[in-house]
Amino acid sequence: MLIHRIAAQLYTAEALQTVEAGLDAGEDVTLAVSQSGRTLMAAAQFARRPRPTVYIVSGEDAADRAARSLAAYVGLAHVCRFPERKDYPWREQAPDDAVVAQRCEALGRIVRGDNCIMVASARALLRCVPPVESHYWESTTFAVGEEIPFDEVPHRLVGMGYTNAGAADAPGLFRIHGDTVEVFPAQEKAPVRIEFFGDEIDRIRRMVSSTGQTIGNEDSIEIFPCRELALTDEAVHNMHVALYRASQDDSKLAALLEMVDARIVTPELDRFLPVMYGQTVSPLAHVSGKALVVLSEPRSLFDDCLRAYEDIETRAGEAGIDRLDGLYVRAQQLDFGAQQRLNYVSLIRAGGAVTAELKIEQPAIAGSDNRFMTRIQEVVGKRYACVFAIPDRGARESMELTFGDEGITFEESLTAAPENAGVIGERVRVAAADSADRAARQEAHASIRERKADALNARSLEAGAAQAAAGAAVPTISRGRVTFVDAALPQGVVVPDANLAVFSIADLNARMDANRARSRRKVDITQITFPFKPGDYVVHATHGIALFSEIARQEVGGKERDYFLLEYADGDKLYVPLEQVDRITRYVGPDGDKPRLTRLNTADWTRATNKARKNAKKLAFDLVDLYTRRSSITGIACPPDTPEQIEMEESFPYDETRDQLEAIADIKADMEAPKPMDRLLCGDVGFGKTEVALRAAFKCVDSGRQVMVLCPTTILAQQHYETFFERFAPFGLEVEVLSRFRTPAQQKRALKAFAEGTIDVLIGTHRLLSADVNPKNLGLVIIDEEQRFGVQHKEQLKNLREQIDVLTLSATPIPRTMQMATSGVRDMSLITTPPTGRRPVIVHVGEYDPDVVSAAIRLEVGRGGQVYYVSNRVKTIDDAVARVHEAAPEARVGVAHGKMSPREVEDVMIEFATKKIDVLIATTIVESGIDNATANTLIIEDSQRLGLAQLYQLKGRVGRSATQAYAYFMFPGELPLTEEATARLTALSEFQDLGSGMRIAMRDLEIRGAGSLMGAEQHGNLSSVGFDLFTQMLGQAVAEARGDDDAGVEAASVGINLPADYFLSEEYLPAVDQRVLVYRKLAAAEDLESIDAVQEETEVAHGELPLAGLNLFNRARIRIRGERLGLESVTLSGGRITFLGVDVPKKVAFELKTRYGAVNFPKSRKLSVPYKAGAGAGSGLGRGLDANDGTGPVAAALMLLQQLGASDDD
Repeated sequence: MLIHRIAAQLYTAEALQTVEAGLDAGEDVTLAVSQSGRTLMAAAQFARRPRPTVYIVSGEDAADRAARSLAAYVGLAHVCRFPERKDYPWREQAPDDAVVAQRCEALGRIVRGDNCIMVASARALLRCVPPVESHYWESTTFAVGEEIPFDEVPHRLVGMGYTNAGAADAPGLFRIHGDTVEVFPAQEKAPVRIEFFGDEIDRIRRMVSSTGQTIGNEDSIEIFPCRELALTDEAVHNMHVALYRASQDDSKLAALLEMVDARIVTPELDRFLPVMYGQTVSPLAHVSGKALVVLSEPRSLFDDCLRAYEDIETRAGEAGIDRLDGLYVRAQQLDFGAQQRLNYVSLIRAGGAVTAELKIEQPAIAGSDNRFMTRIQEVVGKRYACVFAIPDRGARESMELTFGDEGITFEESLTAAPENAGVIGERVRVAAADSADRAARQEAHASIRERKADALNARSLEAGAAQAAAGAAVPTISRGRVTFVDAALPQGVVVPDANLAVFSIADLNARMDANRARSRRKVDITQITFPFKPGDYVVHATHGIALFSEIARQEVGGKERDYFLLEYADGDKLYVPLEQVDRITRYVGPDGDKPRLTRLNTADWTRATNKARKNAKKLAFDLVDLYTRRSSITGIACPPDTPEQIEMEESFPYDETRDQLEAIADIKADMEAPKPMDRLLCGDVGFGKTEVALRAAFKCVDSGRQVMVLCPTTILAQQHYETFFERFAPFGLEVEVLSRFRTPAQQKRALKAFAEGTIDVLIGTHRLLSADVNPKNLGLVIIDEEQRFGVQHKEQLKNLREQIDVLTLSATPIPRTMQMATSGVRDMSLITTPPTGRRPVIVHVGEYDPDVVSAAIRLEVGRGGQVYYVSNRVKTIDDAVARVHEAAPEARVGVAHGKMSPREVEDVMIEFATKKIDVLIATTIVESGIDNATANTLIIEDSQRLGLAQLYQLKGRVGRSATQAYAYFMFPGELPLTEEATARLTALSEFQDLGSGMRIAMRDLEIRGAGSLMGAEQHGNLSSVGFDLFTQMLGQAVAEARGDDDAGVEAASVGINLPADYFLSEEYLPAVDQRVLVYRKLAAAEDLESIDAVQEETEVAHGELPLAGLNLFNRARIRIRGERLGLESVTLSGGRITFLGVDVPKKVAFELKTRYGAVNFPKSRKLSVPYKAGAGAGSGLGRGLDANDGTGPVAAALMLLQQLGASDDD
């Protein structure tokens, strides 16, 4: 087999020779090796010394992956899974028969001494099974010619947990039909029919479960039990002794005992396991002493068991079960057996107790073609034995031609086809690159394709091992060339010490698919520009500042269309068609005042835009200067993800959202590049930014550098410390926090350790920017809520940015940050998808009312929750305490504010976290990052004093679980509110949806004006062209300054002249601001996926689109498809739909001509198709598209366009 040849090369590494010598001597050994190489190590060890092997990993998903990987190397017949049972003994729910049988089969094979690898997760071993002497896993074999009393067969099957049913169409079922027994062995994928002649088995045939057809003969069939207990005489006796008296008053128990007497196994018996046997054991107790137990990361296995046992304990508690003894083994008591042991540990955790260390490299062939070829040439150039696994013949041949053209020497070495199994074919080596001319190369490729199976790879595992044991040399893989194999290896691995590289096509595909999906993702422009509605001031990019008066419906050529009506100075009006509304933006000036309207048909607007554009270029050069300096500095590129990184990420207990995964991929790509990263991660409160930051931090530490995490508040720093510590501790990483919760001596020790490099991650407030913080090898700074740091701190951060990776997290980014991100100076990732099950917070804005406060507190405390009560004046906080006591005397109250000592604040926070306090009365020190899932009501008095971003942050403290949360923003009734305060509170009640942080930041900018954003020197530009348009200009200027080729080049638009109605009626979509938003989204859409998403969203909310609305969406689809195909225009006139500027494939032109009488003019790139009433497909003069079919010309044009060519995002 191929694995022998790989193993022969692999074992040239000194580390593995040391491991093998230790195992041969009967010792336990520990190998420090990355996770990605472990299945190959286990497979190679097994191939060289086949013996019963138990391979234990952390988590069921990891066990599935390991089993697949091992099977790819050693063959499916030599790998069996021992899966976790998802049923519980105390529940009525029947177990999955297939899972139980799989467990019995795996354990049975290992106990019998079969040469196979049993793969299990540590958690799968927690469930207790009967003692060793029970032999509960024993199978029954039926063989042709064997004599078995026919009447005994059903009894035997029932005793193994099988059920006599009407059909054997699911695992664990059987039926008797005349002199045949149909049974579905629970460990198999299909049932069998056993035909008897008297008591002799005459024939065994495989069946198709859905139809009952038989499809082939078998000599014998092995059937494993589908229950994990054996009703031995002693077990039956013990059940009677324990339950007889109770059964006299309980009919259910009496019926159960009768079934036990009849040796009928039922799921209910699982809960009586300790009663039946007196003592139960872990499945590992059954494993024979000759077996080898392989533990992948022993420390993680314990964590896996601990988490699983806690979950089981919780579920048992909910069911009223207080003791699990005899049903499950505690994590602390799980014994991995006294058998010989081989431990795999991470290099990062390897201490002095390892036998050997083996360095593994990632394949690193994903990404660009250049990177792929460079990597292949590198390993070939180093004369590595290089295996490339591509199961698909077409893909393999294509790769071989590519390698031939690149001059890379290769050969093929394929596994035997079934008809050639065991036949030794001639081994031909062809170095395609040696032939100078293409014809010779093609001939060489042809000879490779015709080659017979490679005899070395066709040999069985046992034959290979026997040959190796007899001293015959197993030839290794050819060195200095690529050997193509057709094994389906799930991932590759490079072992420099063994001069071995194993690549898989999957290494290429996984990252390519991710990149493809990521490159298609566009930011919705309506999310990062200001929303507007009739009555707002807007800016048209070509015509200037106007008042958006209304959406006006006009009739043109008997068809109705919607236009945006803009009113300019001197009463001038402009009707903007819907396809051009992406040129309109909301006017936001420097100080929130009303703008001066532009006069149409004058040079005013041209002068204003020219001046603004000139200033934008100047500002762009200043901004890009920093960017250029950073680009020219060669930072330190992190290596690709290591197995430890993958393992850490898999410990995340929730499913990542799509946005999280894309943000993680963007950040990793930045970190793997040689220039310093400067990325803004913008995501709403509670949307999972911390998890993304955790992964970035781990990647940095994994590459040997240190991380600083900057937080705006002490409390948030403490919380981040706990999160990072919990996730990083299992990997031996050191995390420390620097805050006022630490004594001066503790801080001094932490600073010393950070300077020496023994602390990997240091978390703290702006204290980290002090002169005495001197990291040894800093690689990444994570800034949480940058808007909360002062100007001086920001300057220090700016200097940091020039040399190291910086990741900024923000829920409501400051306008300048946002503007730099939208203009392209800083990279931005958006997380807009809420975690599953999250609900929007219900907001109440109103005058302070003691009755409302009392009801809110009592409702929350009554449902077992907690309340944040924010009063932002330390002087009057005692009055707030009195008001709360008056409103809800029964509530337990705690107080926290900045004037208290760190210890006092920490004590209160701990009491709140452990639910000893119902209401926490605090200043805004609770604003950032406090994560308490049971606190779901927020009350803020004097909310008019706080800024919008601050109010929004506070609102984010509640609603961090699936429970409905409430936020009450109160203001004193006796004081008049300022216009700005009213606008802020209105914004909070307006933006209640999940993920409104970006909108809140923009509304804040709108209220305060954009003057502070750019500085005083940009005041004039902002008042003359508005913020959004100036940002666009700045974006173009930045692109030009950076030398982007397509900067400022506007894509040619497709002319669409198809007479039809285009509008969304007031009856269909009454809210005018919603109609404006849909129109803007359609005009700005750049791919079909975006249009489909808007249509789905609209139809879910308002029902099926009327024809005029559907025309609007289809018109946008025609625009996008047309742009992709290079279309100039599509027109309906004179009863014909005409496409200009399109190349029609000959086959398509012929089909359209045959079907519709279409005429194609290849030279002038024109296609004309008849469109008239009563026309139809087929031959004759009446051919064409029928204008009376009710769908209209827009749908007809789109249908034709779909046939002319595919869009990239079809």
